[in-house]
Amino acid sequence: MKIAVIFYSMYGHVYRMAQAVVEGALEVEGAVTDLRRVPETLPQDVLEKMGALEAQKILTDVPVCTVGELGELADADAIIFGAPTRFGNMCGQMRQFLDATGGLWSEGSLVGKVGSVFTSTATQHGGQESTILSFHTTLLHQGMIIVGLPYTFEGQKRIDEMTGCSPYGASTIAGGRGERLPSENELAGARFQGRHVAEITARLVRR
Repeated sequence: MKIAVIFYSMYGHVYRMAQAVVEGALEVEGAVTDLRRVPETLPQDVLEKMGALEAQKILTDVPVCTVGELGELADADAIIFGAPTRFGNMCGQMRQFLDATGGLWSEGSLVGKVGSVFTSTATQHGGQESTILSFHTTLLHQGMIIVGLPYTFEGQKRIDEMTGCSPYGASTIAGGRGERLPSENELAGARFQGRHVAEITARLVRR
């Protein structure tokens, strides 16, 4: 049972969440994971002006999933996507990657596979839910079975601290300058989501 985790991360927050998603998925017997990042579309000088070059160094060991390797998505039993929000929607890098999956769509290669999404925003109400929900539209067009983060993850009921995570998927709050790293509760939500997706996928694969 193969679980692909495909993400984009500029400052490392989504990457840390993706690692937690992988940890959760691997708790399920028979699960293997494939962690990939989508191609960067911004030039180096722009990334430098945005203060992202240092953060990008932690991503160098993660393979890039290119258009030529989209067949690997077709081989996966589930795909969990991670992307930061941009004005309440997914980032352009992820949008461009998804727009290149037309070949998979035309062949129905992703129909019946499990799809799930997690995200990161700068502020508490910066579009976490709208980003994930708008992402779901693409997954539905691909014929995927959407899985979120159920309330059996008790951490999303917390009111004692500012935290991400909703029924739509795990999320983290990065701060306006990216100064806040994912909290333990948010990472726990990501692990729960990874495990939950893998458990549901295992049931579908067995059938």
